[in-house]
Amino acid sequence: MKKILLLSDTHSHIDDTILKYVNQADEVWHAGDIGDLIVTDTIKKLRPLRAVYGNIDDAQARLEFPLHNRFFCEGVDVWITHIGGYPGKYNPALKAEMALNPPKLFICGHSHILKVIFDKKNNLLHMNPGAAGKSGFHQVRTMLRFVIDGEAIKDLEIIEIDKKG
Repeated sequence: MKKILLLSDTHSHIDDTILKYVNQADEVWHAGDIGDLIVTDTIKKLRPLRAVYGNIDDAQARLEFPLHNRFFCEGVDVWITHIGGYPGKYNPALKAEMALNPPKLFICGHSHILKVIFDKKNNLLHMNPGAAGKSGFHQVRTMLRFVIDGEAIKDLEIIEIDKKG
């Protein structure tokens, strides 16, 4: 069993509130638009990190993190990318792979809009944690946390943080 903290779109922002939740997780996953690598360096000192780079990330981030990160966490096939789209409206660059070999859990960021949707067509769970950083149009900073236990994804929680906080 693993407790996962999922965040995205930090845009160089890391604070004690985010770190409080990092410390409660077994692993942290970041779905891109990291910004300054101090964000991921800080997280890596505390917990194992899996991340991808996003469209605002520089060459240094692109050297450290992949565009797509596909892996197994316990019995769950996970695919993280930054610009992934949503069920029925996936990024065209991903559609063929999604049709041939869909993961059980598909994660993306980019939109700054938290969404969790079950994709019946591809039989997968889609997650976008929204934005944990302060940069962007969102009014509330959000993250997700959940548990992966064998092949089960459970105990999903939405974490909301005041944008001013």
